[in-house]
Amino acid sequence: MSRIKIKNFGPLKVTASVTDGWIDIKKVTVFTGNQGSGKSTVAKLVSTFTWMEKVLTRGDFKEKEFTAAKFKNKYCGYHRISNYFIKEQTEIFYEGDSYKFTYTKQGELVIEKNENALDSYALPQIMYVPAERNFISMVNKPNLIKDLPDALLGFLTEYDKAKQRIKSSLELPINHAQLEYNKQNDIVYVKGEDYKVKLMEASSGFQSIVPLYLVSLHLSESVKSQANSAQKMSSDEAKRFEAEVANIWNIPNLTDEQRRIALSAVSARFNKSAFVNIVEEPEQNLYPESQWMIMKQLLAFNNALETNRLVITTHSPYLINSLTVAVKAGMLLAVGNLSCEVQERINAIYPIEAAIHPDEIAIYEFNEIEGTVTVLDTYHGLPSDENFLNRMLERTNEDFADLLEIQQEL
Repeated sequence: MSRIKIKNFGPLKVTASVTDGWIDIKKVTVFTGNQGSGKSTVAKLVSTFTWMEKVLTRGDFKEKEFTAAKFKNKYCGYHRISNYFIKEQTEIFYEGDSYKFTYTKQGELVIEKNENALDSYALPQIMYVPAERNFISMVNKPNLIKDLPDALLGFLTEYDKAKQRIKSSLELPINHAQLEYNKQNDIVYVKGEDYKVKLMEASSGFQSIVPLYLVSLHLSESVKSQANSAQKMSSDEAKRFEAEVANIWNIPNLTDEQRRIALSAVSARFNKSAFVNIVEEPEQNLYPESQWMIMKQLLAFNNALETNRLVITTHSPYLINSLTVAVKAGMLLAVGNLSCEVQERINAIYPIEAAIHPDEIAIYEFNEIEGTVTVLDTYHGLPSDENFLNRMLERTNEDFADLLEIQQEL
């Protein structure tokens, strides 16, 4: 399990209100809070460090590539957070399975490799799903538009690949709708019982969910296929792999392109065995029931492999409540030795494939006024009702009651 600690970065002042200041990135990690509170900031840092750890472990880059200046301007710039650093105040600590990264107040980046890094490391396919994803559903040939965010372009690349899996039709998890794809004209259609429209003409909910669902499905199945067909490296094989990578880097007369091709050939045996899906606002433009449906699918994709991880940012109380149901289902399944009848009853209420064990989830609340992050308490293993989103619902009830009092006085 990886974890991150942040001080004075963008809207975040300190994560010290979490246990020892660390945010644990569990199998399912949820960031909730007001807009501008730093949810996406942490998600983007997790994405950046996870990628850095991946390419260092696989040997795509040497440690000297990741100078403090490049980390700040190039790699954080990919997510447009390079201006979030505060001189002589920002501190960031990230601990992964194979590497540790520390950005100090002095503006230095310290990289430490864990012992036997390859023994416990699952090479991830990392996908950052930005909130702007519906944009690629709304326009023709979005890749030709200048100045799109790099993260959106990266998502667009995977979306183009994912569309190819639509052969005749593909069922969506909402509205009993299906997708059809005209490959020749590169047009995605949404089809129901009595309608068929281009995705760019469909509702905003479809424009948001289609890219998210398609890419998540595609990468989940792709990584699962690689993981199931790959054999884990032995310790001797891992040492030979590291020696071959080092040898390629030590050949002085290779061009960068030749070195990249050689490294790719060596690392081809190192198949991806984990899918890290980082999703901004899965509830975007969706009716509450549809929010539940896409959340179930994301959890099912996440459960496809033990090493998969799901990180989401959300403003939706419906998603938090649906996670409570998912955890309760996971608790019942953890009892063990359940009869087929009991499992069927559980599955009829909540799909077993999307259930979560309580130890596998962490929900964090962000406070934009104090710039802090706190972990949401649990009640007998279930996410507490005392969270930011439910408190806002309570406030509307209280406001309505106060107005009723005034009415009675008139």
